[in-house]
Amino acid sequence: MKKKVIIMGAAGRDFHNFNTFFRDNEEYDVVAFTATQIPNIEGRKYPSSLAGKLYPDGIPIFPESELTDLIKKYNVDFVVFSYSDVSHEYVMHKASLSLSSGANFMLLGP
Repeated sequence: MKKKVIIMGAAGRDFHNFNTFFRDNEEYDVVAFTATQIPNIEGRKYPSSLAGKLYPDGIPIFPESELTDLIKKYNVDFVVFSYSDVSHEYVMHKASLSLSSGANFMLLGP
């Protein structure tokens, strides 16, 4: 069974992590991106033309404020943190939110 994933980011490293690790990886199903630093990106989709054959409908982008609801709604297994410019406190706060909502918290290396 595929592991369901939400990728948190700011329209940069998150998309890079998706393309290099998840895009053609049949072990995972990226159900959503979340974003907070880019104005008006919520409600859009990462396009199917970039997402690849496993995502013919693209991938929705939601406000980061909906993270805990999204974890429950999609029964998410992993939240992948893909920011590179935030404080340790911010990272650990998001880890706590993810874990307390039932999802593992993951960082990918460069």
